Amino acid sequence: MVTEEFGSSKRRTIITLVVWLGFIVVVGRLYQLQYIYSAEYGKKSEENSIRKIVEEPVRGYVYDRNDKLIVDNRPSYSVMLTPIDFNKKNLPFLSQILGLPEEAILEKIKRARQYNPFMPARIKRDIDFRTLSILEEYKEQLPGVKIQTESKRYYASPASASHLLGYVKEISDYQLERLGDYYQQGDVVGSVGIEAKYEKYLRGQKGYEFISQNARGQMIGTFNNGKDDIPPHDGLDLHLAVDAGVQALAESLMTDRCGAVVAVDPNNGGVIAMVSAPEYNLSDFSGVTPPELWKALNDDDSKPLFNRATLTRYPPGSTFKMVLAIAALENHVVNENYRIVCRGSFKFGNKVFRDEHVHGSVNIIEAIQKSCNVFFYQLMLKVGLDPWAAVGKEFGFGELSDIDILEENPGLLPTTDYFNRVYGKGKWTQGYLVSLGIGQGEIGVTPLQMADYCAMLANKGHHYQPHIVDYIYNNRTHKTETVAYKKDSIHVSERTWDIVREGMRRCVMSPGGTGWEARIPGIEVAGKTGTAQNPHGKAHAWFIGFAPFDHPKIAICVLVENAGYGGSFAAPIAGLCMEKYLYGEIIQPQPARNTPVSLKDTAITPRVTLVQKAVQPGSSIQTQKIVKTSPESLRH
Repeated sequence: MVTEEFGSSKRRTIITLVVWLGFIVVVGRLYQLQYIYSAEYGKKSEENSIRKIVEEPVRGYVYDRNDKLIVDNRPSYSVMLTPIDFNKKNLPFLSQILGLPEEAILEKIKRARQYNPFMPARIKRDIDFRTLSILEEYKEQLPGVKIQTESKRYYASPASASHLLGYVKEISDYQLERLGDYYQQGDVVGSVGIEAKYEKYLRGQKGYEFISQNARGQMIGTFNNGKDDIPPHDGLDLHLAVDAGVQALAESLMTDRCGAVVAVDPNNGGVIAMVSAPEYNLSDFSGVTPPELWKALNDDDSKPLFNRATLTRYPPGSTFKMVLAIAALENHVVNENYRIVCRGSFKFGNKVFRDEHVHGSVNIIEAIQKSCNVFFYQLMLKVGLDPWAAVGKEFGFGELSDIDILEENPGLLPTTDYFNRVYGKGKWTQGYLVSLGIGQGEIGVTPLQMADYCAMLANKGHHYQPHIVDYIYNNRTHKTETVAYKKDSIHVSERTWDIVREGMRRCVMSPGGTGWEARIPGIEVAGKTGTAQNPHGKAHAWFIGFAPFDHPKIAICVLVENAGYGGSFAAPIAGLCMEKYLYGEIIQPQPARNTPVSLKDTAITPRVTLVQKAVQPGSSIQTQKIVKTSPESLRH
């Protein structure tokens, strides 16, 4: 019998090679899955069998310099939806309960599926009690929908401090891409102010609860009896340099006005108060901000969202005269005995530069005291542009101060290069400089820069980076984390400091001084008024000052837009704020008989009017008892 072989030898070789090749591919793939990609696929397998539920931490608290609670947290309830568990047939019912369009809910579900269909996604934040009750009643009919307890900001202090504190809001797609893996859709994140600057400290660390689930995604129970769960770590607390009492008083005094108040500690740069008026209500941002409210705030002509303390660029007026005085003295252009005769105006070329008064013969101290424009018109021409600008730069003008609230304007400090660039070399004259001598013209500053400048005048040239946060406290470790701030000095002779500061002291404390409305009972105050011309309306009122004169503890700048004279409108506000800080209270004067208490009378009796306004019942500086909410009550 003859045995027939299957196919030719060549065919058998090909089949054998194919079989072996298939075997090698299978074994190679098995090796790849078991060893090379074991961690990655193991993780995916684990994700299919274990569901990770996020536990939100409680955001860090905020305290003032006297350990008074400023920013607290209160419970808030959000609607969470797990895409894999939700049945779309329930969408109309859920839409009706939440008051959201079906399309809006579907869009959030779609985005959540792309991220992780097994992870609960936030559909609506900060629901009211009625919605909460309905969802609890119908939770059996809405699989995949649950309520999550979170926290929202509660502002416990009578001080608003909206531009200083800032607010948190739901993270945007842009922020989600930029800020890293910690965040997911629906999370909140600090947007402006210290809430944004110190986000990584305030937010805490999320916790995770691991739940076992079957192949259909149905939850079976806790994984490994909860031994692998990760508890959340609450955010760290911020302790500010701010004095809530002074902050509240300054806000009250700026009611119905536009402008800013900035007070700093000249011994360390800590911001005691920062007010931008008008303000906005931070409580409107602590939950869900209605779109119509956001639009109204942005369309408001008074620009309440704009931080006038750090973003404005106004001419400082006569408050800038000490820069010129220092430049003149340090460059030996004049000394304290140099005098000019003020006849109420100064003519340069074919233009007349006017003064408010005829001051007669004045030296540099008296020129600061009485705010003699004619003296500084002439002094500017003697000193020159660049030496003046060099001193201004040492005081920080034209540069960012790097304050820790993330929004700031460097202002403008003109130099020869600036004028050449703007007007063309040889196309501008010395006439451009005259107005700069009294803080007018091209120069632009912020109230923060002016307060910083005043602090350096107070402490004789020691510069400390202005800052809101004093230190950070960790409640878990009970350790304090200090924040490093820059410090440097201006090199000016002791004699120059004495001359300039004496002029400022006389401005407030001596007859003929323009800043007498800033006086404090029993304390020697130094300061300087400014009335900055405004081509669009009434002049802006400025005042900078510090107290006590010999051992300064507070330096302040007040800007009141379109108010008029700095001595009448800004100086009394500054005096009251310094008094509140130094004494802890305001010593109320007795108004003149039959004097009506009204803001319209501020120019006549500024201090009386402002005190009566600030301490009237129901004003924002009335004290209240503060009880901190515990983190445990927020979670359960």
